Amino acid sequence: MDRSTLHNIPVFKLYGERGEWRTPDLLHCESIPERSSLHDWEIRRHRHADLTQLLYVRKGTALLEVEGEQTQIDRPSIQVVPPMCVHGFQFSPDVDGFVITIAAPLIGWLQEQGDDKRSILQRPSCHAVGTDTSWLDTLCATLNQEYANPAPSRDLLLRSLVGALVVWIVRRDEELHVAGERPDRGQSYLSAFSKLIEEHYREHLPMSRYAALLGVTPVYLNTLCQRLTDQSALSIVHQRLLLEAKRNLVYTTLNVSQIADLLGFSEPTYFNRFFKRLTGKTPNRFRTGK
Repeated sequence: MDRSTLHNIPVFKLYGERGEWRTPDLLHCESIPERSSLHDWEIRRHRHADLTQLLYVRKGTALLEVEGEQTQIDRPSIQVVPPMCVHGFQFSPDVDGFVITIAAPLIGWLQEQGDDKRSILQRPSCHAVGTDTSWLDTLCATLNQEYANPAPSRDLLLRSLVGALVVWIVRRDEELHVAGERPDRGQSYLSAFSKLIEEHYREHLPMSRYAALLGVTPVYLNTLCQRLTDQSALSIVHQRLLLEAKRNLVYTTLNVSQIADLLGFSEPTYFNRFFKRLTGKTPNRFRTGK
């Protein structure tokens, strides 16, 4: 696929959605029929800038195309789709299963918790479920139910459930001795940048500092982010700050001044301007849903 063709592949948050990540949750879960039935069982080729997807086909058939490679699924399987991979799916009308979409901060947290040195979630892979079908059915159904019904300690349980799913993928990959592809240099830098953001986003570091920590120039870092995510390096940092702001507004009782201080803003006024510029709403209006 040449670059001119790649440039025309749409970048969505979820399929068909160009807007911002609309929820403070770090993951999204839905059944495969829930979205694919709206598109005549075909999800056309697209990409996600900073989201990883785990597609669990538990029933029916599917033709999966990821980075130009097609895989025919006729038995329960899980497909890993990393950020910025061009992918499209065709499903049979009797398809069943789940799509779990994971935002970059949660992917970083999952990788920190585990011991997967091959970063399996950074490359496409497909894994037949085999004898684990019943266990994965229960795991994914529980995750989907928990996602749809907010309850106390929901975030902790969602992280635990998706963590169990990721561990299964890592172990399955190890069992089958799948040779890991070395990610390109740019993707490695982007992964390192994401990790640095997670460590420092509250400090409001200049891009020159992030670039220095990575051992690259600010121009290279920004060009890399534009190429791989269609966002500037500064925008990626701001989106992480915004996500944390939304989470605090939704899930805590901290007032706006306290949240501004927690996120490293010197004045609540600056935080209000930042939030309204990126969302079109003040923090208080976002919190009340008006």
